[in-house]
Amino acid sequence: MEFTVSKAELVRELNLSQGVVEKKSTIPILANVLLEAAGDQVTMTATDLELGIRCSFQAGVRKEGAGTLPARRLLDYVRLLPDADVNVKFLENQWASLVCGRSRTRMAGMSRESYPELPAMPPPLAVIPAKDFAALIGRTIFAISTEESRFSLNGGLLVLKETGSVMVSTDGHRLAYVEMLHEQGPSYTPYRALIPRKAMAEIYKLAQESPAETTITFAGDENHLFFRVGERLLISRRLTGNFPDYDRVLPKEQPHQLVLGREEVRAAVERVAQFSDERSHAIRFQIAPGELKIYSSMSETGESEESVPSSYDGPPVEIGFNAQYLLDFLRASGETEVTLQFRDAQSAGEWRPAGSQAGSEYRYVVMPMRI
Repeated sequence: MEFTVSKAELVRELNLSQGVVEKKSTIPILANVLLEAAGDQVTMTATDLELGIRCSFQAGVRKEGAGTLPARRLLDYVRLLPDADVNVKFLENQWASLVCGRSRTRMAGMSRESYPELPAMPPPLAVIPAKDFAALIGRTIFAISTEESRFSLNGGLLVLKETGSVMVSTDGHRLAYVEMLHEQGPSYTPYRALIPRKAMAEIYKLAQESPAETTITFAGDENHLFFRVGERLLISRRLTGNFPDYDRVLPKEQPHQLVLGREEVRAAVERVAQFSDERSHAIRFQIAPGELKIYSSMSETGESEESVPSSYDGPPVEIGFNAQYLLDFLRASGETEVTLQFRDAQSAGEWRPAGSQAGSEYRYVVMPMRI
């Protein structure tokens, strides 16, 4: 196999493979990328057996064929080359020569025969705007559980409805719910699937790097989920297990509400959190008409209090929250104002962006802390 491609093109596609390729596997070939040249294209594949990505790019193919090279070493080397075309030629012994300008290098590869095959993509279930899919992930991924023993909580639940899509994540202490109604177009095929956190992070990366008008074509079978973003295809194993009934967790009635400036309360929580317990991150919300006081103290390090104006006319109440949980929402929301809705100090608080959001709904439920 032999082909020529621009350094910039090769670096861009190799960068995308790094989040997928297995770095500590007991199977050496999973540390490699598979390169396949045919026609006027080269297809690059990386996998860790749980997640796989396949990208295609234009190249001058002189000889068709396939081979594998170490993903990390190849990227580190190519990144250092001058901005020019790179000629890649595989030799008979699975080694490859790389020539770029006056640079000449030989790199050890491995046979293509032992590289795992990725499954073929089934018929699509939905075509979702990439910006909408990125919003679904960006507003929920931080609430996914990091405890490996809670397997069904180690990903986000994607629910396709005829009218749009829903993403839900929870770690047992908080729950993030986002619904995006699709614009005029064909209905989605109803479907539910648990997407692993690592796959969500890679989809988010692909969506962020794509032009604004890009769409994500989604499909699934019994064991795998497929996401086609332009010329790139991401394949993930489905998470198994039963996701909690999130409808029961979402509050039905919250009699009290305060409206806050998002940036103002975010900055206040960040400052006060510097004096919260390092394990619990507990802070206090002292809510009174027209004002929110945010307070924390540690006998060893000090105490801090901030006052934030709010729109509230209910009874005074004091609620404890995990500061990090609040900051996750306040950084992801993106709106100018946010609302906190609650029943009392012992019930879950629900955060939302303030005002009407055309075509979307974002709800973030946080359990209170004892203070």
